[in-house]
Order: sequence, then structure tokens, then C-alpha cells
Amino acid sequence: MTTAHLTVDRAFTVAEVPHRLFGSFVEHMGRCVYTGIHEPGHPQADSRGFRQDVMQLVRELGPTVVRYPGGNFVSGYRWEDGVGPVEDRPVRIDGAWHTVETNAFGLHEFVDWAREADVEIMEAINLGTRGVEEARALVEYANHPQGTYWSDLRRKNGAATGTTQDPFDIKLWCLGNELDGPWQIGHKTADEYGRLAQESAKAMKLVDPDIELVAVGSSNRQMPTFGSWEHTVLSHTYEEVDYISMHAYYQEHDGDAASFLAEAVDMDAFIDGVVATIDAVKAAGKHSKQVDISFDEWNVWYQTGLDTEDQPHQVAKGWQKHPRLIEDAYNVTDAVVVGTLLHSLLRHGDRVKIANQAQLVNVIAPIRSEEDGPAWRQSIFWPFARIAAKARGQIMRLAVDSEQVPTQKFGDVDAVDATVTWDEDAGKLVLFVANRGLEEAADVDLNLNGLQATAISSAEVLAVPEGGDRLTANLVDSQDAVGLKPLTDVGLQDGRLHMTLPAMSWGVVELDVAAA
Repeated sequence: MTTAHLTVDRAFTVAEVPHRLFGSFVEHMGRCVYTGIHEPGHPQADSRGFRQDVMQLVRELGPTVVRYPGGNFVSGYRWEDGVGPVEDRPVRIDGAWHTVETNAFGLHEFVDWAREADVEIMEAINLGTRGVEEARALVEYANHPQGTYWSDLRRKNGAATGTTQDPFDIKLWCLGNELDGPWQIGHKTADEYGRLAQESAKAMKLVDPDIELVAVGSSNRQMPTFGSWEHTVLSHTYEEVDYISMHAYYQEHDGDAASFLAEAVDMDAFIDGVVATIDAVKAAGKHSKQVDISFDEWNVWYQTGLDTEDQPHQVAKGWQKHPRLIEDAYNVTDAVVVGTLLHSLLRHGDRVKIANQAQLVNVIAPIRSEEDGPAWRQSIFWPFARIAAKARGQIMRLAVDSEQVPTQKFGDVDAVDATVTWDEDAGKLVLFVANRGLEEAADVDLNLNGLQATAISSAEVLAVPEGGDRLTANLVDSQDAVGLKPLTDVGLQDGRLHMTLPAMSWGVVELDVAAA
């Protein structure tokens, strides 16, 4: 059995838990929209076509902000195609995913869906094939009250489709998507993008000065332009934007589970690198404002090693409407990794103010659904849902003294990965903790300085189920195979928390606490 000793002190905090850290992503890709959140005629769809079984799971998952409509999709998208009477909307080719977009679901429908789901909208604009004029027009259409061409058109289209006519009041906007990537429609150099983003931002804020803007950062840490891209883009846009984006996806390679379970080490280093670049530009430019990070795409995604019908290279053989596309089935190992990635985001909550797990339904998603069929929770649903529900108040600075586990990719890493939040008003302290060990359980204790634990409110763990293994997943015919169970080997002694975590597991323990 491995051991880990954790310590928090009420005087040492990182930041308040950012409300937008628990975001998600809806892209017009595969079956995320069509037969995901929207399926007219489904037994559980309402009059607008919103699947209520999926809506119930979205509410349980608890995302606070949802990015829309892309993703790679947005770099070839005309937002005007998705408004107005549905029967008049054009059917278009989506070059990003080699599919056919019907535009039966567009901005008005998404606004109505988001309001019912009680999530903030994070709207992305097309800076791949479009530019300043289209960006400012969309802000006017979305946010201006009335009395101008675009705002009156919104009201007219809302009346015609039985959707929202009032201003959408969208405050959070992405200035394009992954334009550093050669795969992106309208790919640009950092200087080309930086200038376009700067001028688009200025024009958009002339329409609505209260909006917040996200500049495109690197598509991943392995990009050859990583670092220099951020520096150049921010040198152009620093005064106009509020955030710069980060994207990262992780998967297990060649059965190397140990390295996969340690991928939060990479996320930590990625964030630290971007923070350093932001601050270098701030210092060099003598700026007073602070630009922060929007980690607006992250997840486990098996981008290599699969040849199933839902892989992009297979889908690209024809032109289909909403085909299955990257519908990864997530297992126990994936869930533990997602838990640790969420820990990393929380640890950096002083600078990472927005994060969006990609995507929400069907497409590398915590929620799965079948056309004219059921909806269910994937294994990765559980860490997200619990952290989104319980992480409140202050992120605590956590000292970790853990035994190490060897990995091929990262060398020796902590066997136990954790983060802690403390809600002083509610009198709650929550420990989110993972055991990366493949074979050994972990004996973990948490020492509280300046706080007194009086009771354990709840304790749950996600681990390999009885009769299963680390690859067990929740499938359509076994929807509850992997989930959270009561953590029984846990207790308080002299104000110190003790627990034993099973091998390769993720857990959450909530304590009632008072100031000592």
C-alpha cells in the first residue's frame, strides 16, 4: 500500500473557485446537436425538439457555461444560415467534419436551450473565412435591444420561429477557433490572426462594451508555434481581450496506463507555460490589466489507434447528416484521468477562469444518447458532476507528501493527486483525490491547520467495479456499470481525516469544518 500525507492551512489559498471553470461545449459535429440535445419526434422531446432526458442529465452534470457552435465547425460557418424560418434555412456542406449541416438548429434555438439548461452562453465567431463586419453584426444581432437592422431582424426571426425575441445578452465571445492549426479552415499566421482578432475585438466592443473576449491560443502544447503564437497574438490584442485560450486532449498510448494516469502533470506544465507568456507580454507592454486563461477545450479523446465507423477518416468517405463521430466509450481509467485534469484546473484557478470540457453529448462526451432511444451517463460524467456541484468558496493551497509511481513519459510522479476547496460560509471543506496506482491501494491522511473537522458529510469513490476491470465502461446495455459508490474506509481521528483509496480510483470527501 502506498501512502500520502496532505496538509491544508486556512491562511493559504489560491483563489476563489471560478464559476465558469465547469463549462462544456456544444459543436455542430456528429450527433452532439442533432439526436443529442435536439431530436424532434423523440418520445422525450418537448415541442421545441429539446430532449428532456438529455436535459435532465445536463442539469445533473452541472455545466455553468457552454461554448457554441464550434470548434472547427465555426471557421466555415455563416451564422445567418441558422436564423429565420427553419424551412428557409440553407443546407450547407461542413468542410471541417466532411458532413452536411441542415441548419435546422441555430442561434435562437441554442439560446432557448441554454436558458432552459440554466447555462451561460460562450459564443464563438468565424475568423477563418469571415472577419470584422460579420463579427460586429453578430454582436448587434445578439445583444442590441431594438431599432437597428440586425436587432430588429432578431426580433422578426424570433417571432417567426416561436423563439426568443429579446436580446440574448451574450457576454462571453471567442475570437475564432484553433487558427494556428493547418487543419483549420482559414488557417493564419500569428501576425495575421493577431491583427484580425484585434480589429474584430475593437469593432465588437463598439457595439457592446460590456462583452468579454477570448483570443485563440495554441491548439495543443505540441504545436511547433506554441509559445511564440501566444506571444505574438497577445502583442497585438492584449488591451482588447480578456482571456487567451488553451486546448488539450489526452489518451492512453500502447497500453501505457501509468503515463496516461499522470497526464495532469502535462496540463500543469502547459498552464504554467501560458501564464509565463501572458505575463511576459504584460511586462514588456507595460500593461496594467490582467489577461487570464480560457481552457475552452479539454478532455480524454482517443485520436489515434481506432478504425471504427465514427472516426473522422471513415466519416469523410461520404457526405452524411449528423453521423456518428468520435463517440468514445469512456472507462474507469478515463474517469480517473478526467478527475485529475479537473484537479489541475482547480489548482490553477487564480489564472484559469474558464474551462470547457469537450463536448457535452455523444461527441467525446460525458453524456450519451441514442436516436429514438435512451440517454445515459458515461464514466467521466461522475468526476465532473461532483466537482461542479461541490467545489465552492476558496481553492486551498495543498501540500502533498506522496509516495511516487514510475511512468515512462513523466518519470516518477505522486501516486496521489488531490485538490481541496473550502466554503467558509457553508462550513464545508471538500477533498477531491485520485490514486494513480494501478495495483496498490493508497493510505491517505489530510491534516487541517486552522480548521477543525467535526464530521464527514459524505464520502464517495469511483473505482474498478466488482467483476470488472479498468476498461469497464457504461454502454447502452450496461449504463450503470461504472459510477460513484460509498467510500467506507474513511474516518476522522483527532481532527485528521484518514482514508484508504482503492487502486486506480477517484474520490470525493466532504467535511463539516469550523475555524480552529
